[in-house]
Amino acid sequence: MKEVMMLNGRIVLGLLLLVGILAIPLSYSLDSANAASDTKDAIPLQPIIDGSKPGEVLVLEPGIYSGPVSIDKNISIRGDSSVTVLNMEADSTITIRSDGVTLQGFTVQHLTNEPTAAILVEGDRVEITGLDIQSQSFGIVLRGSVDGLIQGNTISWAGPESASSGQKGNGIDLYNSHRTHIEDNQITGMRDGIYLENSRNLTVKANTLLHTRYGIHCMYIDGSSVMDNVGENNSTGAMVMGVKNTVVSGNSFRKQNENVHSQGILLYDVQQSSVHNNVVEGNRVGMNIAESSGNEIRGNAVLRNFIGIQLVLAEDNQFTRNQFVSNVIEASAMDSRNNEMKENYWDSFQGLDLNNDGISELSYGINPFYEQVVNRNSAYQLFFQSPGMIFMSSLFTEGKAEWTSDRSPLMSMEAQSKTTKTGTKAVKETTAVWIIGCILLGLATFIMIKMGVLRK
Repeated sequence: MKEVMMLNGRIVLGLLLLVGILAIPLSYSLDSANAASDTKDAIPLQPIIDGSKPGEVLVLEPGIYSGPVSIDKNISIRGDSSVTVLNMEADSTITIRSDGVTLQGFTVQHLTNEPTAAILVEGDRVEITGLDIQSQSFGIVLRGSVDGLIQGNTISWAGPESASSGQKGNGIDLYNSHRTHIEDNQITGMRDGIYLENSRNLTVKANTLLHTRYGIHCMYIDGSSVMDNVGENNSTGAMVMGVKNTVVSGNSFRKQNENVHSQGILLYDVQQSSVHNNVVEGNRVGMNIAESSGNEIRGNAVLRNFIGIQLVLAEDNQFTRNQFVSNVIEASAMDSRNNEMKENYWDSFQGLDLNNDGISELSYGINPFYEQVVNRNSAYQLFFQSPGMIFMSSLFTEGKAEWTSDRSPLMSMEAQSKTTKTGTKAVKETTAVWIIGCILLGLATFIMIKMGVLRK
């Protein structure tokens, strides 16, 4: 009887393993099979393009159209959510080689993991608006394209959720593409949301970047503006590197805290630029400024980060009227000289205002302890939120006269006349949370005391 039960158990186990083995390829290939079937039944788009005349507007009827296609004349292609251009081949789904091309309103599915793009732009004055792009590689790539418009598009990762950032492509990727306007796009799950390199006079405005490596990644751009964008749950909100004469303003970067390198805004090798009226909240580091000089950092709300602002080899910058509220460590600085700090608000600082002008006569010094410890041994970043690290930082006073200091810190946020609406709102929310917390703590203490009295 025992042998029969063991045999039945082995048979059941074998059947379960067989079902599991068969189910894996079936479940894995189901989407691919459906896509392959759609491609087989799709309407070829290239003959439609080839039959069009320069300047013509092609309005696509509902259906699935097959790529890849190449556009070498100044035409417009329009559709709506019922129109899909599908491509599973290694080439870019739509390659634009002519000037003055317009794409509007339809869906593009780029289902290949080759390093190609859903849309590759090589012509000038190209407009791409209102597309829904689902890609297993890159989204929109511009190479040597000037005066373009990329507006109101949705770009999302269509590959496996387990893919690393190195296996993905960027949502919007520019190289040597000047005077391009990128506005009101939503990008989710790509490597970098918007990647800009070797380009001038760009406008990046009101885009939403979610679950990417770097929400906005600037490399060697000049005379550009990054304004009113929103980034959440990225490794870094805005990575600004090798940049000159650029404005970073009105952006909101929250919840960049996935690893020890996460930060709201990073400035690295940035000169003569303005970073003002941004909100960086709930990040590991709110603002990280390294090897940058001659910049104006003004009116930013730095809220609830582990480190509010971090300076490394940053010189000759101006920090004015920023708000530092509810950060674990307000600021950290190392080897950063000749920075002018004035009239910033530090909520952890107890100042002294003798003439009642809202400005403390005592200066606020930035403690370099944490940065020095991590610089000597990067492994100590693992303890960045530990009570011990915070306690040791509070005891460190060596070379205090040489610390980077705010010589005229504000006594209250009310003394700061120029703040961003978003920053003010976030600070008010922070104050409200603290008040509610204190009330609840008082109630809890009262209840515990009363219960103790009753028990006696």
